Amino acid sequence: MRIGFGKVDITPRIGVELLGFGPFRNRRSVGVRDRLWAKAMAVEVGGRALAVVSCDLGFVLLPTTKRVRALVKEAVGLGEDAVMVHCTHTHSGPATGGTLGWGEVDLPYMELLPRRIADACIQAVQSLAPAELSHAEVPCEGIGLNREQDGGAQPLEVVLRDDWRPPRPELTDTRCHVFRVDSGGKPIGFLSYFGCHPVVCCEDTRYIHGDFVGVATNMLERENPGTVGLFLQGAQGDINSCVVHKPERESLLALDVIAARYANAVRPGLRQATPVEVDSVACIRQDARFPTLPIPLDELRGWLAEQEAILGRPGASDEDRDVRMATVRAVTLRKLIARLEAGESPEDPTELQGFRIGPVALLGSPFEVMQAIKNDVVARSRHALPLVMGLANDGLGYAPDRDSEARAGYAARTVPMIKGTFPFRDIHGELVKALLRLDEALAEPQ
Repeated sequence: MRIGFGKVDITPRIGVELLGFGPFRNRRSVGVRDRLWAKAMAVEVGGRALAVVSCDLGFVLLPTTKRVRALVKEAVGLGEDAVMVHCTHTHSGPATGGTLGWGEVDLPYMELLPRRIADACIQAVQSLAPAELSHAEVPCEGIGLNREQDGGAQPLEVVLRDDWRPPRPELTDTRCHVFRVDSGGKPIGFLSYFGCHPVVCCEDTRYIHGDFVGVATNMLERENPGTVGLFLQGAQGDINSCVVHKPERESLLALDVIAARYANAVRPGLRQATPVEVDSVACIRQDARFPTLPIPLDELRGWLAEQEAILGRPGASDEDRDVRMATVRAVTLRKLIARLEAGESPEDPTELQGFRIGPVALLGSPFEVMQAIKNDVVARSRHALPLVMGLANDGLGYAPDRDSEARAGYAARTVPMIKGTFPFRDIHGELVKALLRLDEALAEPQ
């Protein structure tokens, strides 16, 4: 086995608009708290190679991924099935498209981004060297809160206590997977996998950084000179960090506390990791469309009339959040109506991708996956170490579980609208089946 790492700075210039937290907020960056990176790991066994790159971004869309793959193939020959572009989902990075009103895209940044991500992958492939992979699974507590089941943000004086735990830890990730890579008798890189929204810094914050996962990973790199660290985002669709929606000063101070908690969990894993036997690697990529709820044209036109009535009120002001939200809905509804009138499908094409590295299966989807979906996949996986990853190669919003779909709230109904599509019909069941098909294909002899 040979493994290599690459790392490229993808920090945008100050002034770009940041991702998320409401319609047309003008949340423009004012400084860099911590730099953003594309960090890649390439693995080769028996002449077959693959590369996964983790980006300190909210998500990238499929056209960006395809451009990255083309550049990597041109430079080092890896096929499109062998390159996975994954994002950590920081909300303190630049908006990257696909979400109307939730951050304006900076076109110069997006023009340069695919080459920067590709360069990290190319570096990783070009640095391949004989190496050993080790793994540990370690406790990781006091970070996440299930916002769907256990409510919203709690007071800072409560969640910043060292002994804080969510009301029902079992509804969150309470453990993380840590991988260490050694070559020539010394560590050259590491990965950590955990599911939690990186939203310690929210709507009132304007500094660029990778939130707690990025800050912690950069800290661990500095403690281990010569290494490159990747964070792999798990099922975070319904899991917020315990600090969320606080003013800027409090958020930035809490950022170091939560980052330290995560780093404190990963450190023992780096020490305790034991070798993993990797006899082969495999990769698979499948195109996909996920069924959405059928909504008649007449109903859509009625919704549009309601939004246009809000926009047409006497004295309507763009300072009013309701007006800005009505703008999002109106623009989206017009596009959806036009798609249906033209006979086009309302279901956006996307893809799923799986990597197998010995007993480890990386099962990547383009969604913010909820915990119950991950749990269903892990329980039926054929692999010893199945890791369900969100925000891989594309960004289609939430994959809500059945309980969330039944509540028809923000994740299940509002986000599809700002993404320009319809709510999913049964994304819980459909995504579990699709990821298990990936898992099954990866388990078969290649």
